[in-house]
Amino acid sequence: MIMSDRNATATANWSYPTAIRFGAGRITEIADGCAAAGISRPLLVTDRGLAGLPITQRMRDLMAAGGLGDALFADVDPNPNEINLASGVDAYLAGGHDGVIAFGGGSGLDLGKMVAFMAGQTRSVWNFEDIGDWWTRADASAIAPIIAVPTTAGTGSEVGRASVITNSVSHVKKIIFHPKVLPTVVICDPELTVGMPDFITAGTGLDAFAHCVEAYSSPHYHPMSQGIALEGMRLVIENLPRAYRAGDDLVARANMMSAAMMGATAFQKGLGAIHALSHPVGAVYNTHHGTTNAVCMPAVLALNAAEIRARFDTAAPYLGIEGGFDGFCDFVRSFNDGFAIPRRLGDMGVGNDRIDELVEMALADPSCGGNPVPLTKENLRPILEEVIG
Repeated sequence: MIMSDRNATATANWSYPTAIRFGAGRITEIADGCAAAGISRPLLVTDRGLAGLPITQRMRDLMAAGGLGDALFADVDPNPNEINLASGVDAYLAGGHDGVIAFGGGSGLDLGKMVAFMAGQTRSVWNFEDIGDWWTRADASAIAPIIAVPTTAGTGSEVGRASVITNSVSHVKKIIFHPKVLPTVVICDPELTVGMPDFITAGTGLDAFAHCVEAYSSPHYHPMSQGIALEGMRLVIENLPRAYRAGDDLVARANMMSAAMMGATAFQKGLGAIHALSHPVGAVYNTHHGTTNAVCMPAVLALNAAEIRARFDTAAPYLGIEGGFDGFCDFVRSFNDGFAIPRRLGDMGVGNDRIDELVEMALADPSCGGNPVPLTKENLRPILEEVIG
């Protein structure tokens, strides 16, 4: 282990890619963080599963103690949609709020960011999909400030400039982008992740791993992201098993929170077929995103082998893996097995009766553009058939 990893429980303030307050116990700085962002009447946005848990009540208590009130919106589905968003915007406007605290895993963070984004807009959210310069349609001055407080270590949405919203009619996941959706302040407190169930620890951690693997594989030129992705992979490989085995290992939990932010920062370079497949599968079958990514990864690595073999031959020794690219592929399978990840999506309730529809949805996903091998019906369908089983 690199020595600096052992300092992961020390507190630190970072300014890349935004202002980050990192360290155990930093949640107590929520009032100060809101003040720094110019927020005096925040709406706390989280998902239904977190709403009644002690960590959420503690957040509300800290808000109230800081003179911020304790307003909560938690009508958020695991795959948040435009219906959740409309309800959140209504709650925001009715409460006279001036900012959002996005609290939770990917669902709470993504929906919270969108509430802050959409509260001042007049167009439909679908007008701001991450296509070309559509983001310029938004009134940037009407976007409310955001404080992000992650309670998992996976999506990295806390340092992202976009959210994923599912269309409740078409069941298609859409990426909604604007530069000002990047939270003003992030509070990363590893103590908030200690209570995660094992399967959530594994699934979210493997989501961070997939972000790093796909960013590292992307053919686009972005040396900064390439380096971040490589180090992010190492942190996941060394720390996710520790966090999974001992949930109260704060060093491992802190390093996983760092890896999650690194993955989300790195995928500016691009994602690929793993996410292009997992987005429609998750939207149609409501599977866990990170777990779906993990199941798809071995088949996508095989698809991209000719284009990525050399870079993983170089990366493998740094990651502590023997055998270059082939060794990395073998490692991925055993790594998944160590967290009880299914080998097939069929074991997660995904059927083979909608493969054509899923292929069409995958090819329309913007993640396709970062895959090293151009994606077609001819090469995606066999992969889906394989991973569904």
